[in-house]
Amino acid sequence: MDAGLLVLRLVVGLLIVGHGVQKVSFRLGGNGLAGGTEEFRRDGFRGGRLTASVAGASQIGAGLFLTAGLLTPMAAMAAMGVMTVAGTVKWSKGLWVQNDGYEYPTVLVVVSAALALTGPGRWSLDQALGVTPWPLWIVLPAIVAGPVSGLLTRVVLHRPPAATERKQYAQAAE
Repeated sequence: MDAGLLVLRLVVGLLIVGHGVQKVSFRLGGNGLAGGTEEFRRDGFRGGRLTASVAGASQIGAGLFLTAGLLTPMAAMAAMGVMTVAGTVKWSKGLWVQNDGYEYPTVLVVVSAALALTGPGRWSLDQALGVTPWPLWIVLPAIVAGPVSGLLTRVVLHRPPAATERKQYAQAAE
């Protein structure tokens, strides 16, 4: 079981790190912070560079902490928050990833929640520090707070399309 949790943490954590790196740099196929900023603007978010920087840093931090198995419930909460926002961006495209849907962000949210519930396993920094297993009174609020914070972020930072954009959407739908 510990080997499986280690593999899961390594793969999922490093993929989340990669998403963050892409938002703020030219590495891993990213378009730099300017490109990350433009991506958020195109997706209808306020905040520009700050939004892209915070999202990228959150993904990098959450991914590194999940990979290491450090403060696992809080790392999972942060990962679930940013990936919930990603899922809301893709919601209108349906579930499946081949249509740019929200399937992949959903998988990362669920795996992060599962890691928070199961714990990071014996080969983790949480175990080395003696803080695992995490009590449910910490894990359950973290699992709820992650997606809720993502949804609140969407509500606070997303701006409705301008009148001209609404008109373009209406014309495209006809």
